[in-house]
Amino acid sequence: MTLACISVAGKGLTDACLAQAVALIQARGVRLAGTVQSNPQRADRPKCDMDVHILPDGPVLRISEDRGPHARGCRLDAGVLEAAVAATLERLDGAEMLVINKFGKQEAEGRGFVPVIAEAVARGLPVLVGVNPLNHAAFHAFAEGMVQDLTADPDTIVNWAIAQCRDRVA
Repeated sequence: MTLACISVAGKGLTDACLAQAVALIQARGVRLAGTVQSNPQRADRPKCDMDVHILPDGPVLRISEDRGPHARGCRLDAGVLEAAVAATLERLDGAEMLVINKFGKQEAEGRGFVPVIAEAVARGLPVLVGVNPLNHAAFHAFAEGMVQDLTADPDTIVNWAIAQCRDRVA
């Protein structure tokens, strides 16, 4: 199965697991396209910033808006998210695999990285997606039952990725 997801309950844990797995996959020589997320903390804000690293080698885009220390609600900068989507789509030609940091609210509504995931699947690329536990059912509906849930263990993820890339070449 060329579409897999990981989901870890707890703030930032899916991002951390995915980033660790991506580093290991890249160390094995797999050419990746996609995104991983880091969440830098700021002393003057109760919520972290959200940065996506465009694979394989940048840039880093801040996808969160700074709306002040008392702001509530969604902080996603949809314009910057769309720039990340465009940058990722541009890198698919040289990739052996796609990694998307998060299937979130935008994707559950059919926006965000949905067209990139669909294009990668159409090209036969293995796709690994971090899924917000709140959007797990929406991701499975989007994937129409063609997704494998992976254990959030970097070694398990790397083994899956290497096997998928090997099977694609064979």
